[in-house]
Amino acid sequence: MSKKNVVLIGFMGVGKGSVAREVVQNSNYVAIDTDDLIESMENRKVKTIFEEDGEIYFRKLEKKVAKWLEKNVQNTLVSTGGGFFKQNNIKKVGIIVLLDSPFDAIIKRIKEHPNAEKKLKKRPLLSNLKAARKLYNERRPEYLKVADVVIDVTNKSAEDCSKELLKKVEKYA
Repeated sequence: MSKKNVVLIGFMGVGKGSVAREVVQNSNYVAIDTDDLIESMENRKVKTIFEEDGEIYFRKLEKKVAKWLEKNVQNTLVSTGGGFFKQNNIKKVGIIVLLDSPFDAIIKRIKEHPNAEKKLKKRPLLSNLKAARKLYNERRPEYLKVADVVIDVTNKSAEDCSKELLKKVEKYA
């Protein structure tokens, strides 16, 4: 595979983590998650960062992580938070792969997950579905502009999405 990173973007709950785990099982990539990196840096959960310091502070942490990724990481699959795509240097971090799905399908996917309550609690911006839908509608066109590759994940297994992703990013090698 390429020496380039693959950066997964998409709305919260679309399945970036699940697809990343599947890609790692079927390739030479290792995976990291930007939210996990931020939680490690701050020694607290994303939800707590939002509650205590707000979204603006969280976005500054994402910027710091984006710069670090660009300078220090290669041959890695990078799962990102839903707003990470706004980082100015994201194209320098790697090939941008959008995991795309309609809003209602994302919510259905989360609610049908065995850990649905935990998954919803973990995502502070999903606490108000009307506001979340508005955010989705604002972000989706921006995701499409940034993406090098788009994978429709609706009603597909993480394994199928992983296979499609690996095939599509191969041409960037």
